[in-house]
Amino acid sequence: MEKVIYLVNHGEAEGYAAHDSLTAEGIVHASELAEFLESYPIERVITSPLMRARQTANQIGDKLGIHTEEDSRLAERQMSSQVFNDWLLKVEDTFLDLNLSYEDGETSNDAMQRASDVIDELPDNSHTVVVTHSLLLVLIMRCFNDRIGFEEWQAIKHPDVYKMQITKDGAQITHLWEHE
Repeated sequence: MEKVIYLVNHGEAEGYAAHDSLTAEGIVHASELAEFLESYPIERVITSPLMRARQTANQIGDKLGIHTEEDSRLAERQMSSQVFNDWLLKVEDTFLDLNLSYEDGETSNDAMQRASDVIDELPDNSHTVVVTHSLLLVLIMRCFNDRIGFEEWQAIKHPDVYKMQITKDGAQITHLWEHE
């Protein structure tokens, strides 16, 4: 049993609302990422329904000749309906306490569960691109390595890609994208 998942963080976007598009630079970088992924044996592309992720996924799917599928469980984690002045500290706290939630937000554990359900449903011996958002991407990796957290989230770029090979013995996670 082995699953290979290419966890992709979307390209640079104009903002963080559901309808915000990629910037011109984000479109260029998503295209470069799609070219980079051409050399991998990818069979499927699944994306968050948010515009910036869909645009990134569509670049990849178009380049690889693969239909892009949407899955709402890959949407970014909703931390809160509030705006915090100390937002970075709030994010860090949610990595330290996976059951912490803020007003109208979901816990890290809840986000990890919905995202890991997507990963669990992937068939054995598959190679899948999963396009999502930085917080959820890091939480997916944390499902397989509990040492992954806030520092790894801070290091995520737009776009970015990690290869996660899941076997019966666990998961090996490798950072693939070294674009500036």
